[in-house]
Amino acid sequence: MMDRYLQVADRLSKSSRAVALTGAGISVESGIPDFRSADGLWSRFDPMEFGHIESFRTNPAKVWKMLMEMDRLLQNACPNAAHLALADLERRGILRAIVTQNVDSLHQKAGSRNVVEFHGHGRTLRCDCCLRRFPREAISEVMVPPLCTCGEPLRPDFVFFGEEIPPQAHQEAITAVHACDVMLVVGTSATVAPASHLPFAAKEAGAFLVEINPTTTDLTHRLTDLHVKETAGRALPAIVKALEGMDLKRKLN
Repeated sequence: MMDRYLQVADRLSKSSRAVALTGAGISVESGIPDFRSADGLWSRFDPMEFGHIESFRTNPAKVWKMLMEMDRLLQNACPNAAHLALADLERRGILRAIVTQNVDSLHQKAGSRNVVEFHGHGRTLRCDCCLRRFPREAISEVMVPPLCTCGEPLRPDFVFFGEEIPPQAHQEAITAVHACDVMLVVGTSATVAPASHLPFAAKEAGAFLVEINPTTTDLTHRLTDLHVKETAGRALPAIVKALEGMDLKRKLN
């Protein structure tokens, strides 16, 4: 495995336009189960019944029962070693951007600055009627669903099933991917559109694709140039450590 860490580190050492695409797998080690895992939210809440925008519009109080459980998971989570390693790569001027499918804000908490939140985030709630936004911490959970000052139900500022990706986030992701020379695909099988299109766009632009995932995915066989079959929390710090070793060696020479 060390050879693979060194191979990734070597690629990154020659890059200043790397981009990371992250998914649920990177946050599992922070205590947030993948929604689709055996102990994830979708094992207890049917995604079409609780995660679809039409379900929210029909019965927001019912959907908020799931959202409150999700909110507690997100509020209690802290960045893990993988989030911190990506923030380190950004500080080194190697990683240009992170495009994340997660709504947990853990990349920002770890210190990453250029984060494209493809599916939105849970830091604010908004009203789809009057479009006002409120900080999450300013809203009490006493009333379910929480209501806007206009009287309409508030919803998290992330994308439900059945909704489009926010246009600005989509454009920022496409711009970053088209410009990258290395893409790190971390903790995601990249099977849910339109995020699944991003690795293909990177590959078409000539990027070297590194997949960091303990399991094999469809991407592994179709696009991946180098598969690090390890958890993000183990692999990414090891890659940063390999980079530090390369830097030290260059200084000594």
